[in-house]
Amino acid sequence: MRKLGIIGGASWNSTALYYDQINRAVAQRLGGLHSARLVIESLDFEDDYACFHRSGDWSGAEKVIVGAAERLKGAGAEGLLLGSNTMHKHYEAVAAATRLPVLHIGDATAERMASDGVRSAALLGTRFTMSEPFLRERFERRGIQLAELDPVWMQEIDRIIYEELAAGRIVRDSQRKLKTLITELGQRKKAKAIILGCTELVMAVDTRANVLPVYDTTAIHARSAVDWMLAPAEEARAAA
Repeated sequence: MRKLGIIGGASWNSTALYYDQINRAVAQRLGGLHSARLVIESLDFEDDYACFHRSGDWSGAEKVIVGAAERLKGAGAEGLLLGSNTMHKHYEAVAAATRLPVLHIGDATAERMASDGVRSAALLGTRFTMSEPFLRERFERRGIQLAELDPVWMQEIDRIIYEELAAGRIVRDSQRKLKTLITELGQRKKAKAIILGCTELVMAVDTRANVLPVYDTTAIHARSAVDWMLAPAEEARAAA
């Protein structure tokens, strides 16, 4: 089994989801007492990352993320996972600095959607993820057109993420708002699917109880990580 390095803490709630889902999938596939070989660097979200968002200092944020990635490599990680959609803004810098495989959340999700035949979707996430190209382009490259969200909705989704979900708070009124938005995106924007492009959004959106298919990037990313971790062992077993 390959050893995976995870940069987490943005926020700790989604990092806990990654840890749980990756270990459960490894145990299910290998049986017995097997668990995942992981090394995790968990950031202090406030001081190590969120403060840079507010000031617009992306170069400062990148230094933190690259430093964490290099420490994970030094701890024996053979590949890396950025445990946040927004953190993928630094994907190229991390890959260049470490020269390790970095498992991209957008690629994993876009591949799943393309295989399902989805060609039109709406991306929900932080305002950076929704408006900047670093994640959107991964879907567009695979022929998935992304609907444009109204600025008021973008602001509200961003608020829910940072003020509530990243702090571990699930507010019933916000859950209702997100459900209403998903319905409107299907009716007014003609979206055929929803991408939860923030690793915390699954805390507020029931992926099984909406009018449109919902793609949980956290779960898809975790599953792709397990595929990568177990690939050598499964290939060896198949060849034996």
